[in-house]
Amino acid sequence: MASQKLTEYERKRLENIKRNEEMVAALKIRSKAAAAAKRQRTKSYKVNPVKKPKTETPVVIRRSLRTRGMPPDSKGLADDFCENYDKTPKSVSPLKPQPPRVLGPISMKDAYSGDEIEPNQMLIGTILSIAKDTHVDISVKKDIKEENFSEKRTLGSCKIEAFELPVKEEFDGKRGSFVKIEKSDPWLESLDLKPENVARIIPGRIMLVKFFPSSSMRMIAAGNKFGNIAFWNVDSKDDGIYLYRPHSGPISGILIQQHSMSKIYSSCYNGFIRLMDAEKELFDLVHSCDDTVYSLSQQPNDPASLYFGEGRGGLNVWDVRTGKSSKNWVLHEDRINTISFNSQNSNIMATCSTDGTACIWDLRSMSTHKPETLRTVSHHRAVYSAYFSPSGSSLATTSLDDNVGITSGANFENTNMIYHDNWTGRWISSGRWISSFRGIWGWDDSYIFIGNMKRGVDVISPAQRRTVMTLQSPEMSAIPCRFDDTLVRLGC
Repeated sequence: MASQKLTEYERKRLENIKRNEEMVAALKIRSKAAAAAKRQRTKSYKVNPVKKPKTETPVVIRRSLRTRGMPPDSKGLADDFCENYDKTPKSVSPLKPQPPRVLGPISMKDAYSGDEIEPNQMLIGTILSIAKDTHVDISVKKDIKEENFSEKRTLGSCKIEAFELPVKEEFDGKRGSFVKIEKSDPWLESLDLKPENVARIIPGRIMLVKFFPSSSMRMIAAGNKFGNIAFWNVDSKDDGIYLYRPHSGPISGILIQQHSMSKIYSSCYNGFIRLMDAEKELFDLVHSCDDTVYSLSQQPNDPASLYFGEGRGGLNVWDVRTGKSSKNWVLHEDRINTISFNSQNSNIMATCSTDGTACIWDLRSMSTHKPETLRTVSHHRAVYSAYFSPSGSSLATTSLDDNVGITSGANFENTNMIYHDNWTGRWISSGRWISSFRGIWGWDDSYIFIGNMKRGVDVISPAQRRTVMTLQSPEMSAIPCRFDDTLVRLGC
C-alpha cells in the first residue's frame, strides 16, 4: 500500500511531537507523576476526634417571627438610609440617633433632629400661634356640603364659577346600554402644582400625611417608616421644615385635634402612642403595648378617647383621662388599616382590614363579645382604606384586588366596584417599597382622588363609575401614595 503524501505542516507537526516525547522521557516526568499518585492512594491519616467543650454555645435553628407567633419586625432599614435629594428644591435635616423604645416622655429638644435649637423653638411658637385661633369657621365646611352646581366653589385662593355640566351618552359594553357621561368640572383641569409647594421634608418612605385643620396657615405633618415626624410650614419664608424622631418604628397614625392643635397624637408599629404637647415641649407617652398599633383615629365629638387598631384585628378604645382601655373588640381576622367615622353620625364607624373586608359598625349596639356589623364590603384581597364621604352617605374602599369600592344607599346596601390599578408592589428601578394607595374623597361626594404608578393622581367619579381624568405635573417627582383632605374639607 502506497504511503500517503504528507504536507509540510503535517510533517513538522509529527517532528515536534516526537521531539517532545523524547524530552519527557529524558526528564522521567511520567514515572514521577505515577509514583506520586500511587503514594497518594496508599497513604492515610488517622484523625483523632476532638471533644467540644461543654461551655460552647449551642447551634440555634433560625425561625421566622410568624412561626413563633410574634409580630413582624418593624425596624426596617438602617436609620442612616436616605435617598438622593439633590434634585429637590428643599431638603431635610440629618437623622439624629434615638434610643429605641423609650418608656417615658421625650422632650422635643432631644427628639429634634438638628444641631440648632432655634428651629425647634420656632416650630413651637408657630404651633402655639395656630392653636390660639381655635375657632375655625365650621360654616365653610357646611356650605361646601350643601352647595350645588349653581353656587361658587372655593379652591385655595381661587374662586371658580360652577355651572351645569354638559352631558352626553356613551355605550357601556359591560352594561350593554348607553349611559350618561358628564364631562369633568373646569376647575379640575385648572389645577396646577407649583414648585414652591413641593419639598422633600422627610427621609425614607412616608407612611401618612396630615394637614393642620387651620384656614390661617398651611402646616403639614408627615410620618415615615423610621419613626420620624416632620412638620412643614408651607407659608414660611425659610424652608420651614422641622424633623423629629419620637418613635422607634414606622408611624401608623397622626391625630391633630381641630380645637386643640397644640396637642398632637401619634402612634407607631412598635406599640407606642405619644402626645406631642407644644406647651410642655415634650412627647409624652400615652399608651404602650407589646402588639403592633396599625391605625389611629378619634371620634369628632369625643376628644378624650382614642380608637386604634391593635394586633390581629383588635380595636381598642383608650380613655386618655384615666389612662385605661374603656372598650376593646376583635373586629377582623387580620390587622385594621384605617378607622373612619361618619360625619353625620359619629356613632357609625368604618374599619378595613388586610383580611379583605371593610365593615360598618354602630358603636351604640356593639356587644362586648360578638359585635355585629351593619354592612360588610368584601374584596378579594387586602383592603387598605375605607373612608366615609363628606356627606356620610357613601363609603369608599381601596383594595389590592385593583378595585375601588363605592358603598351607598339608605342602609349602605349598594356596592359598586370601579377598576383601578392599586398594585404598588416594589419599585424595581429604585429598589424602594411604595406605600399602598388609599383613595380619599374631595370636599363633596363628586370625586375620589387616588394616586397611580405613573406619578399622577386619578380622579374617579362614583356617579360615572370610572376615572374621568388624571392630574399630572412635571413637579411630581414621586409616586403619590398617601393623601389628606383636611384643608379641602375646610375649604382652604
